[in-house]
Amino acid sequence: MEPLFGVLLGLILAVASAAESNCTCATNKWTVCAQDASGNCTCMLVGSNHKVDCSTLTSKCLLMKAEMIPLKEKRFRGRPRGLLDNDGIYNPDCEDSGIFKARQCNQTDTCWCVNTAGVRRTEKGGKSLSCSELVRTSWIYIELKHKKRSSAFDVPEVANALKHLFESRYKLHPKYIAAIKYDSPLIQIGLNQNDSKKSRCDVDIADVAYYFEKDIKDDSVFHSNSTLTVSVNGDALDIEKLWIYYVDEKPPEFCMRQLVSGISAVVTVVILTAGFGITVLVVLKWLLLQSYHLSGYILVSFLQMVDQVFYCNSP
Repeated sequence: MEPLFGVLLGLILAVASAAESNCTCATNKWTVCAQDASGNCTCMLVGSNHKVDCSTLTSKCLLMKAEMIPLKEKRFRGRPRGLLDNDGIYNPDCEDSGIFKARQCNQTDTCWCVNTAGVRRTEKGGKSLSCSELVRTSWIYIELKHKKRSSAFDVPEVANALKHLFESRYKLHPKYIAAIKYDSPLIQIGLNQNDSKKSRCDVDIADVAYYFEKDIKDDSVFHSNSTLTVSVNGDALDIEKLWIYYVDEKPPEFCMRQLVSGISAVVTVVILTAGFGITVLVVLKWLLLQSYHLSGYILVSFLQMVDQVFYCNSP
């Protein structure tokens, strides 16, 4: 009886252990998951008490916030690119829904306004900076460059492979894939999603672009199946360069101050260059005149000398 009980206990523990190991968030590695007494798996975002829905993509804002945790720890230990996202990753402020707050600030009380992709769309200012609304990024253009190969891929096959990728891996509805163009080795992908078209259940194109960017840079957010493999008719589509451009429903609000200062610097350089050129021309003209006068003086002296010799030798 005791051996049978031991076998049953071992099976129960094995099943429990397997169930516990399956308690992970497939779409977000930046989570801590645990099973409750009912066997339900609950996942929380690292560094916060925000519950994560692992059946879909996590918002870019929450991902960036989770990614800052190890960066903060490194700094604590003393270790050290429409709109391009030139500011890189920062520790964002997120709404309860997971979207970016319209105004973002850093520890030095420098603030700026962002779009729904979290990309800065205004000049940086102080705490008094006001951002009246979170402007939607309605278009995202993704440009890719694949590695050199002996022959180009077939255009329709590239488009079909990437459409399938965005639909299956990133859960993006095909109606939001506006266009995919291919001119070897460049690939252009256009994503379009207005507020009027997006339903509550649809993933946001900003989140899709962020997941895709992480996959391309070999830093996948996915907990499982983290390695991105894209094949076109059986051949690997090896991406070596990536650019992402964000187009908002309203134009960015960068002031002309930096542009004016840049133009002033250019004008100053032009004026200095022109002044230097004029000075050089004046100096050259003076040298030429001096050379002309000197040449004339030498010629006159020579003629006088010849005349003197001729005069002395005359009978």
